[in-house]
Amino acid sequence: MAITKVWIEEGCIVCNACETTCPEVFAVTEDTCLIRAEVRTDGVFDANLASQSPLAGSFGRDLADQIQEAAEGCPVEVIKFVKA
Repeated sequence: MAITKVWIEEGCIVCNACETTCPEVFAVTEDTCLIRAEVRTDGVFDANLASQSPLAGSFGRDLADQIQEAAEGCPVEVIKFVKA
């Protein structure tokens, strides 16, 4: 099953676990985690919380397992996603 959207809710503790698990989608900064622009249909580089832009192309299919693993491994449970 593919993941259609992924976003980061408030409360990221910048532990780098998500970026280690799926660096194609997640980018950890000094303050939070962001969803990479190249994997989003809107091409914006932010937490994708407000717009919840869908994932572009085949990223949602190709990286579904890694995205889910990153969400499950998040110690503060701020990574959210929608499956299709």
